[in-house]
Amino acid sequence: MKRTPLYDRHCELGAKIVDFHGWALPLQYSGIIEEHRKVRNAAGLFDVSHMGEIAVEGPDATEFVQRIITNDISRTKDFRIVYSPMCNPDGGVVDDILVYKFSSDFYLLVVNASNTDKDYQWIMENFRGRVEVKNLSEEYAQIAVQGPEAGKILQKLVNIRLEELKFYNFVPEAEICGRKAIISRTGYTGEDGFEIYVKSEFAPVIWDSLLDAGKDCGLVPAGLGARDTLRFEAALPLYGQELSEEITPLEAGLGRFVKLDKDDFIGKAALLKQKSTGVKRRIAGLEMVDRGIPRTGYDVTADGVKIGYVTSGNFSPTLGKNLGMALVDSAYSEVGQEVSVVIRNKELKARIVVLPFYSKRYVKG
Repeated sequence: MKRTPLYDRHCELGAKIVDFHGWALPLQYSGIIEEHRKVRNAAGLFDVSHMGEIAVEGPDATEFVQRIITNDISRTKDFRIVYSPMCNPDGGVVDDILVYKFSSDFYLLVVNASNTDKDYQWIMENFRGRVEVKNLSEEYAQIAVQGPEAGKILQKLVNIRLEELKFYNFVPEAEICGRKAIISRTGYTGEDGFEIYVKSEFAPVIWDSLLDAGKDCGLVPAGLGARDTLRFEAALPLYGQELSEEITPLEAGLGRFVKLDKDDFIGKAALLKQKSTGVKRRIAGLEMVDRGIPRTGYDVTADGVKIGYVTSGNFSPTLGKNLGMALVDSAYSEVGQEVSVVIRNKELKARIVVLPFYSKRYVKG
């Protein structure tokens, strides 16, 4: 398995290490629910160095990025970040990515770890114009600080004023502990949060410094388990579950990130057709009425007929309920609809509820 620059730190902290798409990463340290609650109430420190970074540079960089994503970056200012699906010609999602705009001729695409090689290949297959594409994933480590105390903790170590860093903006040449870093404000937990991109060799000292700076604020290291339950409560999609090459962004409820009025992009024709005819299935929220947790892949039924399947499901530590997200026939996706989830060959009652389960508490400035 691949290791991040922080692997030894995770072992020293007693983390349970698991194989995550070929990466040896911490599932948990003190326990998923405890780490989850710490992030909601104080702060958590995440190693997300496995994420991929792909640079697109050149005079035609803006035109090229516009072609491979569904969102519109034509009016995006420098040092801002845009979230976007990246689709195949059928409208299925190749990946969902963050686009960091440094200038009109330089962008950094932050992609899902499991998709880095696939994304790079996809981008090269669709390459056009005066553009150079580089996979920089080996050069960057990424550390995320998430939670209501995140800004207070990080401010102790950086040379920028974090209250001036707005949501979905970044500083390209900040310093943390005297080392150069890209610092952004996005978040994947539903809480205020920051991401720190540094050269891989600097990651251990910055990790240690953050833990030390945050010990009086309740900062704890948090693993993949808490990261997933946090994003799940906030109904943030996870590639491979709510998104895939067989699920379009319109079905996933990401229509606001699909700009069908911009010039041509890969997947536009298919998504235009789907929008005009209406999506036949969509991601919906589930709350169990009967006892049971709706796990990924479980069938969802109505009147004894399969109408979809669970994409993510778990016990919500914040809300104290068994919840799920499911891709279901649109006719059964209205809030209040009674459905069933098949758990161990039994149809257990559930109902469709509003997403997200947990209201995000981003600091947007």
